[in-house]
Amino acid sequence: MNKGEHGTAQPIFCHECGLLLRASPLPEGATAKCPRCGAFLYRHRTNSIERSLSLLFGALILFVVAQTFPFMTLKMEGREQITVLLQGCLEFYRQGLWPLALLVFFATTAAPLAKMACSMWVLLPLYRGRQPRHGGRVFRLAQALRPWAMMEVYLLGVFVAYVKLIDMATLQLDTGLFAFCLLILVMSWADSALEPAEVWERLKPSTPVPPPPQPAQGQQLVGCHACDLVAPVSSGHTCCPRCGAALHVRKVDSLARTWALVLTAVILYVPANLFPVMTVISFGSGEPDTILSGVKALIAAGMWPLAILVFVASITVPMLKLLGLSFLLISVQRRSSWRRRDRTRLYRIIEGVGRWSMIDIFMISILVALVKLGAIATIEPGVGATSFAAVVVTTMLASMAFDPRLIWDAAVQERKPA
Repeated sequence: MNKGEHGTAQPIFCHECGLLLRASPLPEGATAKCPRCGAFLYRHRTNSIERSLSLLFGALILFVVAQTFPFMTLKMEGREQITVLLQGCLEFYRQGLWPLALLVFFATTAAPLAKMACSMWVLLPLYRGRQPRHGGRVFRLAQALRPWAMMEVYLLGVFVAYVKLIDMATLQLDTGLFAFCLLILVMSWADSALEPAEVWERLKPSTPVPPPPQPAQGQQLVGCHACDLVAPVSSGHTCCPRCGAALHVRKVDSLARTWALVLTAVILYVPANLFPVMTVISFGSGEPDTILSGVKALIAAGMWPLAILVFVASITVPMLKLLGLSFLLISVQRRSSWRRRDRTRLYRIIEGVGRWSMIDIFMISILVALVKLGAIATIEPGVGATSFAAVVVTTMLASMAFDPRLIWDAAVQERKPA
């Protein structure tokens, strides 16, 4: 881990392997990684709060434009259908699929807006030299919303829907879509400009602890999973003094909760692939499409790159996530010490790619909103879409419930005397 020349070293726990380290100041642009498992720890960015705050103001303006202006326009057989960003959610709700309506609304509108609002609630007072009210809890919420704000995944769903419709109708890309693309770029820029460690230190600086930090009698050092504060705690439930998150040596009932979620996802995976996810009705006739039949249709139309993208995101990724999590769970329960660093890297990949399986759900929401031309052409969502969305959400929750530090606990136990 890189170290600066000045400043007091602060204790920090690696969230992926549980190693206790000393967090020293870094030069500009440098990144600190765990020497044992390679996990990202923190980095140094100059004026990160100021830069991120200015970008968030720009993102808020683009968000309003993306939500209020026309998104896409479909023209077919003399008919025209104009849609806005929220149209897909409304169509899901009107057709009785309110869980899908809530999920799409949350992922594309509520979560990004709440993330921006919470970040600005904290950053603006800090920029002015004041402490925000409930700053720790609000910023923790902003960080927790990050994986659920799926605007970039939605944009990929827009691309898939566009390719599927371009041969059968005329599509016009409107102001809302361009604003949405810019919004994704600006929010990504704001996230990369902000260093959460700087925010946490301004909210409540860590107490300097001489190396190695030693807790008092009957206490144990625990690292907060939300804000990285290392605090001595005694037995029982304790909250982080900086952000209010529950402190625990390991995630409570991690294996049992992860197994329950994995098995739930396996059960849901069957109807998600057997039942139709949508039905295309053209001039009074149509056939329901499952995920696999949709891939076959893309192959038949010569759209091989798109077929591969949909197959990987909608079939391969969920299956590999379930197999990967099962492998990690079994290896931990068997107390395996085999290739711990590689298994930790596997967990990192599983946690990062799961959200991209939502492409199919977002694509269906766009198609349902656009293709609404009465007897000429209509697209209706199927019950398989609800099951598939449940698979994606359940696997994401399963990866969040799993504690990768359990992979390394076998190494600690091996060093303990009998």
